[in-house]
Amino acid sequence: MIAKTLKATLKRASSSVSMEMEIDPPKKPEVGAEAIKDDDFFNAAENGDSSFFEALSHDQLLKALSLRNEDCRSLLHVAASSAHPKVVKILSAADPSVTGINSADEEGWAPLQFAASSGNVEIVEILLSNEADVNLKNNGGRTALHYAASKGWMHPLHRAASTGNSELCELLIEEGAEVDVIDKAGQTPLMSAVICENKEVIIIVIKSSKT
Repeated sequence: MIAKTLKATLKRASSSVSMEMEIDPPKKPEVGAEAIKDDDFFNAAENGDSSFFEALSHDQLLKALSLRNEDCRSLLHVAASSAHPKVVKILSAADPSVTGINSADEEGWAPLQFAASSGNVEIVEILLSNEADVNLKNNGGRTALHYAASKGWMHPLHRAASTGNSELCELLIEEGAEVDVIDKAGQTPLMSAVICENKEVIIIVIKSSKT
């Protein structure tokens, strides 16, 4: 349910030049695993070089997924934080037992939190479709949904409405939260509640909007 809201919220927010000379195709990594350095993998993830990863053998790709940089971030972390959906798709589609889709860096951030924080709906959808956990908290106790809210993609009342927290909704409204406020995705708290089919919250918001 929370995953559905995160996807719906972010989703709403958001000449070719001909050349006479022949362009060489992207260089592919050498076949031998020993010929590729760790930095090559991370540079490819950061730069969105999907052809690099497509050229890897399955064994090379699985081995690469276990790599971590100095911040304890995986290739998936780097690709997600650098906004490269094609690379994220390739990496997240590998063997789930080694993909590390829910692995945390040294500050507890998972790839989904990076994508949600930047409002990148395409990457969010890719990660969620590969079983990324929206409830994971980083070292600061924040989830992907918290970051979507902190960046303005979703307000506190929207978050409470989407999770079905009727008590928090009532408290926020009593404290002056606007029931008709629109977030960056163009949604109101009522819309968030409707999307997640939270009937109790829907009634609370509707009653409050009439007063």
